[in-house]
Amino acid sequence: MGKAKSAATEFKRLFERKPVIDTWSTDGEVLETVEGTIEFRDVHFRYPTRPEQPILRGLNLTVKPGQYVALVGASGCGKSTTIALLERFYDPLAGGVYMDGKEITRLNVSSYRSFLSLVSQEPTLYQGSIRDNILLGVDVDDVPEEQIIQACKSANIYDFIISLPDGFSTIVGSKGSMLSGGQKQRIAIARALIRDPKVLLLDEATSALDSESEKVVQAALDAAAKGRTTIAVAHRLSTIQKADVIYVIDQGRVVESGTHNELLGNKGRYFELVSLQSLGKTH
Repeated sequence: MGKAKSAATEFKRLFERKPVIDTWSTDGEVLETVEGTIEFRDVHFRYPTRPEQPILRGLNLTVKPGQYVALVGASGCGKSTTIALLERFYDPLAGGVYMDGKEITRLNVSSYRSFLSLVSQEPTLYQGSIRDNILLGVDVDDVPEEQIIQACKSANIYDFIISLPDGFSTIVGSKGSMLSGGQKQRIAIARALIRDPKVLLLDEATSALDSESEKVVQAALDAAAKGRTTIAVAHRLSTIQKADVIYVIDQGRVVESGTHNELLGNKGRYFELVSLQSLGKTH
């Protein structure tokens, strides 16, 4: 009886916990629309679980509306952390992240996130149909069939779906076990596009795929990026050569920025990264 009471107390305490960044909060400014200008101003950050290890140490970067911007750098330099801060999974310890000139910590979390979509390295699919997984996070009644079809076509997955005997009603299995990595990723892209986001975030979205799947998924990502602000974290530098601006991050700071050709001409950190990857392919 004592153990049951103790467990019940722990459950009560757990359910009463309020997150620092509360998705359900009604506080903060509710945005009607966004243009898609993003700024990181002297941002510093350490993860709460590793307070002795600084990740971002004065990060500054700007993304203009409609730009395709890539973040590159060695593992652990702070690329994915930048995406996490932009999504408001965490808040900076110093400095600020701004959307259209407004610090995002002053915005309503739910309203702000409704303008963003994230495609990560490992897509999360749930037991249920393909349709269920595409429509996660949106009001099903507000999405016409034509919008679902268009999102799937843009994600290069529509032809595959309609080739299945059950089409959109096909059950994907636990964690999408009935699908290949490339198919899961393209369904995740369709899910991101169904919201028609103003800002598309790509966190190493092709790095876990084989080369054949990568080509198909990358084509889908390139199509998805058109007409919206896009920030892509990339490990394989071949996937971001056409970016409008490439920011090279090292030890939590931007050390170089420019186009692919400009950065190659500088023969700096980006040139080193490209050379290392090219060398790796020959061995």
